[in-house]
Amino acid sequence: MDLKPFFSDNPQGDTKEAADPDYLGFIQNIKKNTGIDLAQYKEAQMKRRLTTLRNKNGYPTFDSFFKAMMSNKALFYEFLDKMTINVSEFWRNPNRWEVLRDVVLPELSRDKAKLKVWSAACSTGEEPYTLSMILADKGLLQNTYLLATDIDDGALGKAQEGMYLERSLKDVPKDVAERYFTPEGPMYRFDAKLKKAVTFKKQNLLLDTFEEGFDLIVCRNVMIYFTEEAKQSLYHKFSKALRPGGMLFVGSTEQIFSPGQYGLEAGETFFYRKKA
Repeated sequence: MDLKPFFSDNPQGDTKEAADPDYLGFIQNIKKNTGIDLAQYKEAQMKRRLTTLRNKNGYPTFDSFFKAMMSNKALFYEFLDKMTINVSEFWRNPNRWEVLRDVVLPELSRDKAKLKVWSAACSTGEEPYTLSMILADKGLLQNTYLLATDIDDGALGKAQEGMYLERSLKDVPKDVAERYFTPEGPMYRFDAKLKKAVTFKKQNLLLDTFEEGFDLIVCRNVMIYFTEEAKQSLYHKFSKALRPGGMLFVGSTEQIFSPGQYGLEAGETFFYRKKA
């Protein structure tokens, strides 16, 4: 999953705090050295989380914390892990996946021999693997380029390993779970053939350029953590990455108001079609 800040409190709200030179310098150093722009995230929650992490590791200032991270890879990975949230589930909000399966995919594949699909901010793989199961059951996977991206190396590694706790499968239809998962002790191993059908890549959504010509982009439960400016920029980038008639699938708390400003139009609930 890609840079989903690790917030347990209200992700919608944000309180602007007085400027803190130490924290502002930390933001600038992180961007300069890693390309991660913390300023694109809601400041109050982000600062609280990172302050807790800094104090836990015994650093009195953000400047000292940054310098330590640059010489301690384990500490940097802890920072990256804590500022992202890698909690996901297969078939999250099942009725929306049913709409994808029964309505959206038949529409997208009607006049196309091959599909190009992208799971953006894919976290530990539950979302792209859900896509792969649905595409396989529709007979479309063998003719689909299925891309999955995230900024977190740890999450990508877990995705490529393909081992999951039973709780991650709670919304998977029983017959689907029986076909594509094999129990191994307390874990479940995802189907090797379907796993190979997914191309995983590291990517920073806010910084990197996107491939284009996608029939379907899935980016769910990510945008709510960004500032309004960052969200608007990403919606424009996603729209550009879609082919005319392609669909953007967002999370259940991420309704796009005035989609027309991004060259999109509302389709099924939480699906937005790029205008021809």
